[in-house]
Formats: sequence, C-alpha cells, structure tokens
Amino acid sequence: MEWSQTDMSRRIGTILFLGLLSASAALHGQATAGTTDASSTAPDPQAKLREDANDALEKGEYPRALKLLSSLAEQNPKDAHLLYDLAYTQDALDQTSNAEASYRAAIGADATLIEPHLGLGLLLARTGHADEAHAELSTAAGLPAENPALKARAYRALARLDLKSSPAAARDELILALKLSPETPEDTEMAAELAEAADDPAEAEKAYRHTLAETPNDPSASASLARLLSHSNPTEAQSILNSALVAHPDAPALTAQLAALYGARGKFADGIPLAEKLHASNPNEPAVTLLLAHLYAQSGDAAKADPLYAALIEAKPDAGLLDDRADVLIKLRRYAEAETLLKRALVDPAAFATKEDYGVAASHLAFAASNNNDPMTVLHALSLRATVLPQSPSALFLAATAHDKLHEIKQAADLYNQFLAAANGKFPDEEFEARHRLVTLAHMH
Repeated sequence: MEWSQTDMSRRIGTILFLGLLSASAALHGQATAGTTDASSTAPDPQAKLREDANDALEKGEYPRALKLLSSLAEQNPKDAHLLYDLAYTQDALDQTSNAEASYRAAIGADATLIEPHLGLGLLLARTGHADEAHAELSTAAGLPAENPALKARAYRALARLDLKSSPAAARDELILALKLSPETPEDTEMAAELAEAADDPAEAEKAYRHTLAETPNDPSASASLARLLSHSNPTEAQSILNSALVAHPDAPALTAQLAALYGARGKFADGIPLAEKLHASNPNEPAVTLLLAHLYAQSGDAAKADPLYAALIEAKPDAGLLDDRADVLIKLRRYAEAETLLKRALVDPAAFATKEDYGVAASHLAFAASNNNDPMTVLHALSLRATVLPQSPSALFLAATAHDKLHEIKQAADLYNQFLAAANGKFPDEEFEARHRLVTLAHMH
C-alpha cells in the first residue's frame, strides 16, 4: 500500500492536549478550596485536619492529603470545597474513577462552584469523553469566578476540543481566553493549528515560527512546523526536527517524525537506524513497529519488514496491514500466502481507509493470483478494482493473461490489443509478451 508522510503523521503517536486537559497543579493553585473562613471566631474541631490537608496539597504530598481529605469528606459530605480538594487529589494520583465521582459530588453540593466543573471537564476530555467534557467546560466558562484565569482555562480547553470539528468555535473560544489572561506559547501554536484548519498554511507557518522564536526547539511547535513544511521544504523540515532532537534527545515523537521524513525522501540509511533504535526502546508500541516495517519495505528489505507486519497483524488484523504484508510477500515471491491475506482483507471494503486503498489491495490480489496461476481470482480481483479505480495498462495485461489461461481466445486477444494501445512503449517486457501471444492466438481460431 502506498505510504505517505501524511499517513505516517496519522499513525504515529497522538498530540497531547498541550497541558490543557491534564490534571495540573495550576488548577488547584488557582482555587483555594477546602479552606475555612479566617475571620470566623468559632472553634472548629476539624481545623487542624484542614490545615494539615492544605499543607499537604501545597507541598504536593498527595498520598498524605488523600488520607486527610478522605476523613474530612466523610464527616462533611456536603462541603463542596472539601469534595473538590478530594477530587483534585485523586486526580493527581491517577485515581480516575474516584476523582470523577468526587468532582460530581462537589458539583452536587454546589453547582455554582467553577473548580469542580473545570476539573471534571478536563478529566473527561483526557479520558476521551469529548461530549460530556464539552458540557462541563461550557458550564465552567459560564460561571462567575473570582480568578479569571479559571474561566480562561475552560475556554482554552473548549478550543482544544473544538479545534478539529468546529474551528470557527475554537477560534472564538481562544479569543475569549485571551481576553481573560495573557497569551501563552500554546495559544500561538493553537492559532497556527486553527490557520491550518482554515486552509491557510502561510498564516499557520507564521504562527509556528513565532512560537519557536519565543521558545526555541519547542517539541510540539517543531513537529507541527516540520509537518507543515514536509512537502514544500523538506530540507528545512529535516533541519527543524534535528535541532529539536538535539535539545530533546529523548522525544520519541520527534524521532519517529524525522525517521518518517527521511523515508519519504528516500534517505533510508538515515531513517532506518533512527527507527531501529526507537523500536528497540519501544518494542511493544505498534506505531513504532509500523514505522520500522514501512521503512524496511520502502527500502526494499522485504525480509525484515515481513515479521514486523506479521506481529502487527497478530495483534490487530487491520485490512491495511494485511495488504501491507501481502505486498511484502509478493516481493518475496510468496504468492500463495499473499493471495490468502488479500482475500481476507478484501472481504470488507469499508475496512480500508480510502476507496483507493481498497483498489490498490485488489490490484495486489490480481497480481498475486496471476503469479499463483489462479486466473479466476485474477478476474474477480480486477472486477473489484474496477469499482473504485480507473483502467490501467497493468490491469489490462493481467486481465488478458487471465483470459488467455482460461482459453478464452477472443477476450484475451481484445485485451492484449487494448493493453498495447495503452502501454505505448512503457512496459517493454509485457508488450513483447502480448505481441507474441497475439500471434499465437491468431493461429488458434
């Protein structure tokens, strides 16, 4: 299957929410929840526990804070501030289910408190519940807050959620965030992504360069600018990634992107060692294994690519992977195995990323079946191909030889002639065979 830089960008790794969707100390630092009114003169038997809990939170001693807050929350089940502090602590300790329940309990105790809505929205976004996250973040953005940075954070998180599906809404949300707090490098990068979504690569490039001027070799901005330049200026894209890797040598996403860029430029001697080192460090990461398999296949080393594809298919028999491995098996002249894999892949056309990918897999099946002396499968595969791809000289030649093997003289001769007209000197070996077969077929009438 044809593999492009864009395909690889889709397959390797995912972009983090730039800090907006993680449970960070900034959120708690902006919210003094769980505290008592300093002006109160009434003795509070829990005051020491609250003081110790706040001290633990300020020091980031979350296990100690959790023990204290759990006890306080049991005694004060309707105290929204305490429940929020408990949720935040559980979130910091990656106790996702407990944190979600505590955030919801805090909201139930006081729905006007912005912090638990914001915390819950960030947690839901981080765990892939985009619609619920959007609802909570929208609520947070609409609530009054003494600290405008909290509302700004809600708007930024909303913009990140809306970036792909509704870029116009994301732009408006980013503007609202900037009205409430100073611009950050992440804002500039998001503006660049919005420009990309609006099909304005020049503006996107400008924004990414601005981010890198402010924060040189920033991994995310470097990766984004390199991706943007990968087709128009691959040499600069390569330089940007190399510089970023010098500053961040342990950034696997940058390493993978640079290896893929080298592959797209045919520089396999540079790309393969990077991918091999990355795979050695991440042997169970499918995206890294796929990258290395693709580079081996593209460089012509089918023998090394095959076991990697086989391992990927064993874990997840994706239609695209089946076609990728079959293509490698064809190069290894293992046609029967390739034919079996391709028949399996082509059962469901919807399993392919695009109609063109489906057509390419059908072409591979026709070629494998032809070399496996299976003319009926050749013709079936070509009929599938014809539903999504235009006619081609190679398809005409495969059809001609299949009818020839089936002793269907008239169809074979007609297709050989069509092939010769379409080939026009571009396929000398096949054209020689076609002319030879036409002479033979002419004597068989």
